[in-house]
Amino acid sequence: MKLTLPALAISAMLATSAQAQGLNYPVTRKVDQVDSYHGTTVADPYRWLEDDNSAETKAWVTAQNEVTDKFLAAMPQRVPARRIYTELYNFERFGIPFQEGGRYFWSRNDGLQQQNVLYTAKSLKDTPTVVLDPNGFSKDGTVALTGAVPSRDGKLLAYGVAGAGSDWQTWKVRDVATGQDLEDKIDWVKFSSAAWTADGKGFFYSRYDAPAEGAKLTGANYFHKLYYHRLGTPQAQDVLVAENRDNKEWGFGADVSDDGQLLLITVWKGGSKNGLMTLPLPKGGFAGGKPQTLTLDFDAQYNPVAVLGSKLIVKTDKDAPRGRLIAIDLKNPAPAGWKTLVAEGKDAMTGASAVGGRFLLSYLNDAATLVRVHGADGKPLSEVKLPGIGTASGFGGRWTDKETFFSFTSLTTPAEVLRYDVKTGAITLFKKPKTAFNAEEFETRREFVTSKDGTRFPIFIAAKKGLKLDGTNPTLLYGYGGFNIAMTPGYGVTAATWLRMGGVYVIAAIRGGGEYGSAWHEAGTKLKKQNVFDDFIAAGEWLVKQGIASPATLAVNGGSNGGLLVGAVVNQRPDLFAAGVPQVGVMDMLRYQNFTIGWAWASDYGTSKDSPEMFRALHAYSPMHNIKSGAKYPAVLITTADHDDRVVPAHSFKYAAALQAVDTGAAPKLIRIETNAGHGAGKPTSKIIEERSDVLAFIANTMKLEVK
Repeated sequence: MKLTLPALAISAMLATSAQAQGLNYPVTRKVDQVDSYHGTTVADPYRWLEDDNSAETKAWVTAQNEVTDKFLAAMPQRVPARRIYTELYNFERFGIPFQEGGRYFWSRNDGLQQQNVLYTAKSLKDTPTVVLDPNGFSKDGTVALTGAVPSRDGKLLAYGVAGAGSDWQTWKVRDVATGQDLEDKIDWVKFSSAAWTADGKGFFYSRYDAPAEGAKLTGANYFHKLYYHRLGTPQAQDVLVAENRDNKEWGFGADVSDDGQLLLITVWKGGSKNGLMTLPLPKGGFAGGKPQTLTLDFDAQYNPVAVLGSKLIVKTDKDAPRGRLIAIDLKNPAPAGWKTLVAEGKDAMTGASAVGGRFLLSYLNDAATLVRVHGADGKPLSEVKLPGIGTASGFGGRWTDKETFFSFTSLTTPAEVLRYDVKTGAITLFKKPKTAFNAEEFETRREFVTSKDGTRFPIFIAAKKGLKLDGTNPTLLYGYGGFNIAMTPGYGVTAATWLRMGGVYVIAAIRGGGEYGSAWHEAGTKLKKQNVFDDFIAAGEWLVKQGIASPATLAVNGGSNGGLLVGAVVNQRPDLFAAGVPQVGVMDMLRYQNFTIGWAWASDYGTSKDSPEMFRALHAYSPMHNIKSGAKYPAVLITTADHDDRVVPAHSFKYAAALQAVDTGAAPKLIRIETNAGHGAGKPTSKIIEERSDVLAFIANTMKLEVK
């Protein structure tokens, strides 16, 4: 194994660099806050940073950003990294088309527009017209479109908007022909889309009560409610359809069957397990009534796929960790009568749709997509011929549609959008992006890593063809490992920019995700969460052992739950990495449940209040509680945003303060706090380019990678 520089030399260089730039962290005030968990006391000296409204917190943010901005501005890699990122981001991108009322709808971005624009056309050959252009919603592009749902006749469009990346949405209604908005306005919507009744007179949506003054971005979200809004009436008159006054954690999602005769209500309370209820819609309209329960055991995942006559088709992992398709007779819906339509197989079923008289079932085979076609009786018919090993998504539509659309991407190829003829199986190209990234110059391969306990998992490695992998190449390892979310190979400008800069890009499909079904997910939750960190560390060790990277050339990155991942492994193995970039991470595992929707993550994490055993497990890996003074940490750049109401920025604030307060070595420990932005959704193009190019430049600077 060849090292370009020994670890001590890297540390010395970083120390010199930091000193040369006058890196002096702001002193963060400590308070005498001590909490007791099952008889164990834990200090929380930076509790005051949880108050996002205080002048002191705002001053702290300003002071931290000044230090970080000065450091980033002095990096020679910053300008070329931003130039490359901008060049690669500047390509025409398309969303997956969907049909309603004889119209097609799809999104498009010409390259550097702050937000995607929604278009419509009567046919794919017609010149499309603009339905919604969010770029006019705000001067800085921070107001984003969060959802768009046409009525069944395609004449009206319910759409949601959110400002500064917040999860809070406001929904409105637009006349597609005139482009004018109706007077309807729905506030305080969160974690919800809209579902029109077939008669076009209104739609279902879910919301919380308005938050208390000053608690909009941090207050816990409880008592979700499902409503029906009738067009032309004020929100105060909306009809309450479903709630649970006895369980504050219930949430509701709604969809209307293809025939318009049945409302399908999914009930959630965190995690991937849910309940299922139905409500008849006479003559395709809402007439009130009480929802009927199919299951509220919350023992498995139940995703409605279609209503065919008296049969409800559901994708579930009940008694099938890798997923199966079942039929429920709505006339006799007791679980004892549920029939298997498509049995569990060796691959994880990750999606199911009912289009053109067929079931299109998506699977993951070692984290790459396969799509199988089954008949109405559940019998296998064929497979969709995908362009290669990668990630396919889409396949939406109705049972009577003749076509559907999907996208396909790999680590080195941007998503192309394709049309699939359900009857013939023919695939034709709808849109293929043209980019400045030459995919022919790069290659991706899938390898398998064995973790600490013998568990085998895949990683995907992208690099320039012919690149000599001798440990000297800057390598960026990305992971997530939670909430049943699968890490599959897909193109992103961050990876493409890193590859263009001369690096190797790796994604790891570790436990906690959905790559191999619910058992794989559960093997990385609660008391088994350490498996996730062990897997990620094993991936890093494998890259070093294989001579692809070295501890001087290996960086780790992840966001949200992936930010927790990075914080934990940097604490546990600071010697293995040159740099760590946790983005919008969950860093305080003892108090995460106290803010916004954090309580819903207990299905993956457990909480510090559950039991002494659970507290000890959380405390053992919580990033802000396990920083080791005297250990030599890699360079760390923490990123968050002041309007993040998913993972509140206090997580990153307190973690940064703890890192800076003790001796973790000379490598920089910085926090980059974006203003007027949130967890990530709806972030304008300019902020995406600035933040992500800074991340890559920071890593490159750490490794002394010259960027041209």
